[in-house]
Parts: sequence; structure tokens; C-alpha cells
Amino acid sequence: MEHTSAPPDGRSRPWWLRESALLVAVVALLLAGGILWFSGVAGAGACWAAATIVALAPTAWWVARDLRARRWGADSLAVLALASTLAVGEFLAGAVIAVMVATGRMLESGARRRAGRDLTALLDRAPRVAHVRAGSELRSVPVGDVREGDQVVVLPGEVVPVDGQLPAGGLFDESALTGEPLPVSRPADDTVHSGVVNAGAAVEVRATASARDSTYAGVVRLAETAAAHTAPVARLADRAAVWFLPAALTLAGLAWLLTGVVDRAVAVLVTATPCPLLLAVPIAVTAGMSRASRAGVVVKDGAALESLGRARVLLLDKTGTITVGRPDVVDVICAPGVVAEEALRLAASVEFYSPHVLAAAVVRAAETAGVERQPGGDVREEPGTGVSGRVGGHAVRVGRWPAARAVPAWAESAARRGRLDLATVLWVDRDGEPIAALLAKDRVRPDAARTMRRLRAAGITSIRLLTGDRVDNAREVAALLELDDVRAEATPGDKLEVVAAARATGLTVMTGDGINDAPALAAADVGVALGSRGATAAAQAADAVILDDRLARLADAAEIARRSRRLAVQSALAGIGLSFVAMVAAAFGLLPPVWGALVQEAIDVAVIVNALRALRVPGAADPAPARLVRRFETEHERLRPALVAIRQAADALGGPTAEADHVVRRARDVLFRQILPHEAAEEHELYPALAGPLGGVEGTVTMSRTHTEIARLARRLDRHLQESPEMIQPDQVDDLRATLYGLDAVLTLHFTQEEEAFFTLPVS
Repeated sequence: MEHTSAPPDGRSRPWWLRESALLVAVVALLLAGGILWFSGVAGAGACWAAATIVALAPTAWWVARDLRARRWGADSLAVLALASTLAVGEFLAGAVIAVMVATGRMLESGARRRAGRDLTALLDRAPRVAHVRAGSELRSVPVGDVREGDQVVVLPGEVVPVDGQLPAGGLFDESALTGEPLPVSRPADDTVHSGVVNAGAAVEVRATASARDSTYAGVVRLAETAAAHTAPVARLADRAAVWFLPAALTLAGLAWLLTGVVDRAVAVLVTATPCPLLLAVPIAVTAGMSRASRAGVVVKDGAALESLGRARVLLLDKTGTITVGRPDVVDVICAPGVVAEEALRLAASVEFYSPHVLAAAVVRAAETAGVERQPGGDVREEPGTGVSGRVGGHAVRVGRWPAARAVPAWAESAARRGRLDLATVLWVDRDGEPIAALLAKDRVRPDAARTMRRLRAAGITSIRLLTGDRVDNAREVAALLELDDVRAEATPGDKLEVVAAARATGLTVMTGDGINDAPALAAADVGVALGSRGATAAAQAADAVILDDRLARLADAAEIARRSRRLAVQSALAGIGLSFVAMVAAAFGLLPPVWGALVQEAIDVAVIVNALRALRVPGAADPAPARLVRRFETEHERLRPALVAIRQAADALGGPTAEADHVVRRARDVLFRQILPHEAAEEHELYPALAGPLGGVEGTVTMSRTHTEIARLARRLDRHLQESPEMIQPDQVDDLRATLYGLDAVLTLHFTQEEEAFFTLPVS
């Protein structure tokens, strides 16, 4: 059987017809000979000989083509086997071998077409036409004519043709790129990538790149590159055929020399074709690439997949790779008498007009908490200082602390918390007085910890952080994820040196998303770029691109690569081993040529089927329900101000004052109206639904126990306030403070555990 690459897409139908014609011809001649033989009519041998010749002609052509390309493969053995059966008159054996050769080509092509189906689909769904608005007119133009700044209208059900910005938001099906099963709602001014499908009403997209420079075009280029490469393990299979051929010829010669029976030599040649080695390896690698593309990772070639399957060292960029890549407001610390919602409302009302990345974080925090902005007036931005304006008759300012202003005690505490948490502090002033501190930082991705565990389970022995960020931030992230080493404040040149040193210790994978990561991605054995918000340079330099913004895809790719390589080697070794057994049996006369051909065919089919298992990666038998997981994930974000209210109440308990009493009672109301109903819904709706993905109800037992503790502390707080309905008493202050701080600690830990353990599970 021939080991060939799959034909180009444009020629797939002619190839399929030729392969089908060859198989039909040899099968028809084999059956015709069988009918004549059973009928006792002469001519059976002629039919079988014709089948042998029909297969011998193209096989000889394949051998000549390989020899011109300086390849020495298994087709040489096929030619010898077919020719020898003709020479000794074993026409039936020759016909069976002919069917084997034709069937092998059909199986290989079918397997390759199936394995490459997902990559080909990327090319098929690429948009050809875009609707561009020119004044009041809408023109349909070739997608290549769209330029940056054009207003593109995407109709319902159409594929977004270029990367762009959404003036008014929209709803998109991103499953083709990211695997996300649910439509994704993009707000106004958010970015949208080419290749996603408009799942809502018609939307306008302001192009930020040409079609050639957009995300989907890059993915298509990766797919085209992937279809043109062969893995080292596949080339290794070709080299192995070089020693297999002399071994088979030697064994056939010895069988003939020692026994004088030429049929034994022919039988050895018939069973010697190393189709398992040449078919199983490329099929397993190609199937693995197909499976990776369906998981949201496009691998450029089989070499990258095979190397990823053997990698031992992983280098990770921090910002945008391990972390979300943008600052988020993680805490709100308010002055006495101020609630978090009021502080967020005032801050977001002026920050809405600022293009600064921290301003966007403030606006997102307010929207997530359900806080409505008010119109801001006279908004001005002072670079390096902050934003000021008027909101509802108040002068509002958000930014740095003025150098000449005195610092009250609560603000000193807030500033210290910012330093300890390695967060940026934004101060909110109202009418010249500080009322709140917003703590913002680039949060670690919720799926980062699970991803690190999965990568270690997949064979990565050393995971190191390589970043240009500050030392303290880098060390904190490395400690949270239990990484093996950290290199901070690294320049692109420093990253190259680290990659070179790591490669000396083992196969190295580099993962990043920024322009400064591109040299390191290119220098590593395998470069993996995050392509959702990553730089184009990083994606072009990488060997694989994660199409969405999920770090967990890296673990998916590593698991797929390792499984694909294992199946390739397993199939090849098992097939070659069985072939050797059959060859020895044929040399001893236990397998005549006809039965040898049938045994070899069975071996081929078995190893191909085994190699195709690379298309599937075992996972959770019962994935988590997507809508339910997304619902509670969203509720977590909306409950952030409620957690702030509990911490604020604990901080306010300096004594039994009216202000402290008010804040504590408000915290009690937040607990019973928002947090406890949320925890009860998780217990009775989410946790039962996660029993399947977690392997049983025991997987949520510890979290259920935390729910019990939260409810116990809430009841304790309520009993305190019932004992003193008018005012908190002095002897209650210490225990109330301990109860509230306990609630704050338990809830914060509980939310984090759920986000890492449950909200990152594979979903349906």
C-alpha cells in the first residue's frame, strides 16, 4: 500500500474517483475469477492475473515516483509481492494482494479526509463578500476590498468578514473558532473577530483590519500550512521502512534457500508490506491535528503536534496569558457613611468618557454590579492624574491621591491594602472629599490553576513564568499557581536567552500573546499563541494558535498531542510486530500466499482503526450544563458589591456607633436577600447537575459544607442584631466583627474555589 499525502482539496474528487475505480476493478476481477472457478469454467486464473496486473501498474508508478524523490518505501515490497505471484503462478494470491493495495489506498484517503474535515471546513466557510456602507447606500464588495475604517454591515446568519469594533454591540455564534456552545453577547465598543457568525439582528462593524490581516485569515493560513506538513514521527516511519525492506527480503531469501520452496518466499513478501507503519503514523498525527482544531487550537503542522506530545518544559508569559490581560476592579473600600454602589456610580459616570484602560475597568465594574451611570458633565482628563467632571450636582474626580492632601485613617488602610494586594488604587472624590478607593489589578485566569495541573498530568515536568512585568507581581502569580521558576522584568532578548537555556534541558513550549513574545515563540521547539486578543506577530511566529481566550485550550492541545503520538507509536509497533509474526509463519510454510495476503489486510485495517482513535479524546462522560454554569458565573460577578458590603461592615465596627449599626444591618440584609438565595440555588440546582462531570455527589461535598458554614455565620449575625434591635451594644462589637470577617474570608475563598473548580469544567 502506498504512503502518500492527501490530495489538495481542489483535486479531491478526481483522486477519489481513481481510487474507487482501482478498487472496483480489482474486486470485480477477483469475484469474476471466483465465479468461474466455482463453475468449473476455464478463465479464473486469467481474471486473477488481470487483477494482479491492474494493481501492479500503478504500484510500479508509485515506486518510480518515490525513487525519483529519493524515497524508499513499502510500495517496493508491494511490487515484488505482485510480480512474484505472477512469476510463480499464484494468481489468486496476487489478486488478493491487489485488493489489499486498492483497499489500503481507499482506507488511507478516507481516514485522511475524515481527519482533515475540520481544517477544510475553515476554508469552506471563509466569507467571500462583505456589505460596506457608503453614506446611505449599502454596497456588496469582495471581502479583500474592505479597508480599515470601513463600516461593514453583517446580516443575520452571516460570517463576520473582518476584525472590527461594534458601535452598538451584537450577539454572535463563536463556536467555530472557540468551541463556545452558547451565543456570546458583545457590548458596544467591544471587538469582534472575523470568522464568527452573527446570531442576532443585523449589526454594523467598524473594520479595524483588512480581511488579509484579520483573525480568520490567519487561521486559514494556519490550516493551509497544517495540510502541507508531515510530522517527524511520520518521517521516522518512512526511515523505518528502509530497514524493514532488507529484513523482509532476507527472510524471504532464507525461506527459499533453505527449503527450496519458492511459494514460501512469495508468502513472506506478501505478508511483509509494512502498511501499519506507513499508514497508522500519519493518520494518527493528522487525526490529532483535526481533533485539536475542533478543541479551538489550530496546529500548523504535524511536527509541532508531535513535539508538543513529547514536551517537558513549558514557559509562560504572564500578562494576557496566565492573567486576563486587562485590569479589573477587585475591591471597593469606602469612607464611613458611603456605600460601594454610590462610589461605583459616581466613578463610572465620569470614567465612561475616558479611553484609559483603568477607566474601562471602572465602567465594567459598575455594569457588572448592576449600577446605572448618570450623565456626566464638564468631564476633563488630566494625563497622569485622573478624570474629573460633574455628576448629579456633585464635583467628582477619579485618579491619583493629590500629593498635598492629608490622608484620613480609612484611606491609609486602603492604600496599605492596595500595596499588600499588589493592586493599583484609584481614589474617588466627591466635592473635594475622598469617598472610596477602587483597587484594580490584572486577575489570574480562573482556569489557570486547573490548566497547570492538567499540563503536569500530561507530562510537563517544569513550568516557568517568563514575563516583562515587575518582580513582585510575577512572584505572586507564580506562587499562586505553584510554578517551578519565575523570570521577571525580561526583555524580548532575555526571553530568547531563557528559551535557549530551556531547550538544552528538554523539548520546550513557549506560550504568549504579545508582540514581545514573538521572538521567543519562534525560538521555542513549540510556540503557542493566544489568538483572541493576542498580537498578529505572536500568532504568525507560533506553531499553534489558541483561537479563543481560554488558557485551558493549552492543556487540551497537550493531552491531544500526547494521545495522538501514543496511538501512532502503539499502532505502528503493534502492526509491525504482527507483520513479523506473519512473515515467520509464512517462512515456515504455515501461511500460504493467499492467506498471508488476507492476514496482512486484517492487520492494516486494525491499525488504521486504532490510529483513528486520535480523533477522540476521552473526557467527562457528562459535561457540565453550559447555561447553568454561565448563569452562576454571572451571578458571582453581580454579587461582588455584596461581598464588599460585608467587609465594609466589619471594617466599620470600631465601636457601637449609629453609623456602624447601620452598616452592619445593611450587611445582614445583603446576606439574606442576595447571597444566601444564591448559595441555596447553587446547592439545589448547580451542584446536582455537576455530579456527572465530577464523578459523583462526593465531588461537591466540601463546597456544600461551606454553604452550611456561610448559613451558620449568617444566622449568628442575625441573632446578634435581634438581641439589640435598636443599637449594637459594646459587648457585641468584638464577636460581630469576628463573625463578619469570618463571613468575608469564607465567602471570598468559596467564590474563588467555585470559579476555579466548577466554572472551568468542560460544558455541553
